[in-house]
Amino acid sequence: MTVSLEEYFRTTFEDKLLVKMPEREDDHLTPATRLLEKRREMAEVEQALAAQKEEFQMKMESLQQRREELERKEYQLKESLLKFDKFLKENDSKRARAVKKANDERDLKKQKDKEIEKLAEENDTLTRQKDKLQAKLDKYTVFHRYMEKVLEAGEEFHELRDIIARWDTLTTTHQDLLERDQKNQEVIEKQRQDLMKYQEEKNNEILGYNNKLSGLQTRLDDAQSEAVHWESIWNHIKNTAAKKTLLLGRIKMATHNLYQLVKRHQKQAAASEETTEQLSQIQTFVQDLNQITAEIKRMEMTGTSIVAPSSS
Repeated sequence: MTVSLEEYFRTTFEDKLLVKMPEREDDHLTPATRLLEKRREMAEVEQALAAQKEEFQMKMESLQQRREELERKEYQLKESLLKFDKFLKENDSKRARAVKKANDERDLKKQKDKEIEKLAEENDTLTRQKDKLQAKLDKYTVFHRYMEKVLEAGEEFHELRDIIARWDTLTTTHQDLLERDQKNQEVIEKQRQDLMKYQEEKNNEILGYNNKLSGLQTRLDDAQSEAVHWESIWNHIKNTAAKKTLLLGRIKMATHNLYQLVKRHQKQAAASEETTEQLSQIQTFVQDLNQITAEIKRMEMTGTSIVAPSSS
């Protein structure tokens, strides 16, 4: 009797009470489709719960009858224990088996009580799941009514699937625009960084050019100072050259006059206009004159008569 009752509870409550919700790949479904799917699932869950409640109630009644039968048997067992107390004292082995049987019956009763508590907890869990699904259904019902009102008010859409398709299209377009905006922002940021880098490079170039310009300005100032110095020297040279030119002119004129005197003394015509040639002839004349003067002085000292040299 005990083994068959335990097998009965295991096969009945473990295999049939819990309703396994179907797993669906609904990531791609729209809210309205999910709402309809949840409604269908709620209907299935409610039907399963109703059937399980009815079966659970029947099993509870059967369990209650079994409990009453167990209590009655326990009472009969106690009566038997009282009646056969003297016999049990004489036969310890029989008494031990009877006590063990009674303990087993009590353990079985405790086990069944625990199973009843577990089933009650599972019933509470299913009830809470039902309430959650009902709350979710109520939440999605608002959107469903809103979509129905939109469908009634508008002329663009004829069915709910058209609104859902339009929503999917707008969502996809919005996502594409966000991605394009992100890419544009990245391009703008890159161009901004390139611009900053370009400005920095040009600022460095300008700084370099300014440094070169400062160096060139310094060189220009030095060159201008040096130019002033050399201009002063050049003015001095020009002034000196003018004086020397004047002196040279005077020398040439004096040389020319001496040359004319020499040629008149020699009774010859002036044939050269070159100052160097004139100086050469004047030098020759002066040398000849010095030689004659020296010869005259020598002859005077020796008492020799002077013989005039022939002009050539």
